Amino acid sequence: MTSTTNDSAVSDEMIALLPKVELHVHLEGTLEPTRIAQLADLAGKELPRPLDRIFETTDLSDFLAFLDWTGRLVTSPDLAGELAYDFAARAARDNTMYAEVIINPTHWGALSLDDLLAGVAAGFDRAQADGLADCRILPSILRQQSEAEAVDLANHLAEHQPHRVVGLSIDGDEAVAGRTAPRFAAAYRIAKDAGLGLTAHAGESSGADGVRDALDLLGVDRLDHGIRAVEDPELVARLVDEGQPLNVCVTSNCRRMYPDVHHHPILELLAAGVNCTINTDDPAPMQCDLNGEFALVADAAGWDLTDTAAATATAIDAAFCDHATKADLRTRLAAFTTEHIEGATS
Repeated sequence: MTSTTNDSAVSDEMIALLPKVELHVHLEGTLEPTRIAQLADLAGKELPRPLDRIFETTDLSDFLAFLDWTGRLVTSPDLAGELAYDFAARAARDNTMYAEVIINPTHWGALSLDDLLAGVAAGFDRAQADGLADCRILPSILRQQSEAEAVDLANHLAEHQPHRVVGLSIDGDEAVAGRTAPRFAAAYRIAKDAGLGLTAHAGESSGADGVRDALDLLGVDRLDHGIRAVEDPELVARLVDEGQPLNVCVTSNCRRMYPDVHHHPILELLAAGVNCTINTDDPAPMQCDLNGEFALVADAAGWDLTDTAAATATAIDAAFCDHATKADLRTRLAAFTTEHIEGATS
């Protein structure tokens, strides 16, 4: 899928109707202020600042520390399940069919790994039974963790194959942690041997070298962010040649790195032929939703409805779910294109 220029701008109504897939969203970043206040009240904790400024943080490290504080308010698997259900309902409002949700266990300090994953999976089970989005889980290594901690997580996932877990991720502040891919290569080999999909945050606060490390040392199937690959034309060509997907979060990046979408690398990456999916990252603090992210990119890239639907197709191809689930997602997308694209031209 490439960036195009045309006079057939896709409407907000059509974007709302488009079935979507999201591959880069953190459960920790989906809690709205009112929910945080409820959790704090249940836990008997004071808010760190007034509710209308609850998401005000100084930098990425401060934001991650805030996620640690928020996560510790979740003191039971049932509460984790409620938050998972809330996300699936939120996703359904964007007409999201399927999502892979990143969960970093280090943020959820009051729960064991097993209780966290079981609670979240149970919430996603209830949501799917109620006709909401089908959500899977991507446990994530924190970039500051040790090699042994990462290997322990990968071994646990490989041995227990937790319900709804489909892959392994790495997140955290690249600028603070420095080069970390060599430290986590062993964990990624374990996850790959266990049949898990592999993704990693790279090329956000790190440059093109971080993207290259994720490809060469971790053997990722796709990249979260990856946008600073644009700084190395040879690397961009490699992404195109290998069909490597980038799970891009435009509003999130524009909060921290770029003044607006027109200065964001996604336009250059799309024009070069890089496969990009559209995502929210941390939708509550970023004050964004998936419909809005699609509209933002579609407008800036000059997409028509065919281009916009192709972004969902790219995400389906990049998803870590089983073949039967992918086939169902493609069928649902095809029904949309038949009605709204092919039907409109016949």
